[in-house]
Amino acid sequence: MDAARDALDGVAAPRLLIAFVPGTADLAACGEAIAAAAPDVPVVGCAAPVAVRGREAGQAEIVVAALGGEGLSVSTAAAGGALRDAGAEAAACLGDVAEHHHQALLLFAETTAGDPQDIVRGAYSVVGAGVPLVGGGSFAESPGAPVLLHGTEALRSGVVAAAIGSDAPLGVGVRHGLRPSGEPLLVTRAEGSRILELDGRPALDAYLARLPAVGEEPDAVLAAMRPHPLGVSRRAGEEQVRTAIGVDLEDRSVTLLGGLPQGGLAWIMCADGATLEAAADAACAAALAPLGGAAPRGLIAFQSVMRDGRCDDVVARHAAGAPVVPGWTAGQIARTRGLVGFHNQALAVLALG
Repeated sequence: MDAARDALDGVAAPRLLIAFVPGTADLAACGEAIAAAAPDVPVVGCAAPVAVRGREAGQAEIVVAALGGEGLSVSTAAAGGALRDAGAEAAACLGDVAEHHHQALLLFAETTAGDPQDIVRGAYSVVGAGVPLVGGGSFAESPGAPVLLHGTEALRSGVVAAAIGSDAPLGVGVRHGLRPSGEPLLVTRAEGSRILELDGRPALDAYLARLPAVGEEPDAVLAAMRPHPLGVSRRAGEEQVRTAIGVDLEDRSVTLLGGLPQGGLAWIMCADGATLEAAADAACAAALAPLGGAAPRGLIAFQSVMRDGRCDDVVARHAAGAPVVPGWTAGQIARTRGLVGFHNQALAVLALG
């Protein structure tokens, strides 16, 4: 596996391999090949989105990152079942790196089987407020195909975690850069991530009424909705964004990547190139802040395939010559304060000091 060998090149004492495998590939076979490149090094990863409904196909390449060096310890775990329970069970591996002053928890998850925010709640219940969380969701082209990697095991659901303990600082930052537009919509009926009514009308009709005219072909509808996800205000920070990933043309419902609270207000969100670039800049700056001005050893960027405009140049500028690993995810996990930790159309960055 060339990607794994390239990642390991020059890495002293490798401790962890992180893999982003295109959802069109054979995840199990790729996982075995990656593990074979360094038999004693744990592997975690996910099936990365390449093509999703309403979006042109992205780059179908395997991306592997190798973490290593003195002063770094890693422990991994996988868990299944209800998302909150799985998040808590997987997060327990953090105890194995408790001797290090600096810690972070990396999470990969299958995010379409419920509200992914429950994964964050479960992990938070174990690690507490002092440990940042970072990672993302998986996506496979074929329903029922494996979507998560833990060692040589390819899993169809659940949560995979890697606890990172370091003698040097670790930082996490996240931003999306979208802003609310127009008047809010009241979420009048919702069942988890499935929105049935907005403003007392069928959700799809109320949503499309705020967008330019579009036909009734599902992919065309999703393509029109993608740059205008729904957003919910938070007490502090950016709005919580949820992207449409499915529509039912018969019952006129909309399925989101993550849930929205019934009875809450949601805004149609929008962005432009300048605000997206500014958000990427802010995410990198926030991730680097804990390093106290020291140069990072590397940056891992968890990027949304739904996000217009790539931010590679911005991330590379902040890396200042250090390695940068770009990984596509279906939703981004990043929590540094509060309980909100699952994001859509965002850039989440892990900085290694």
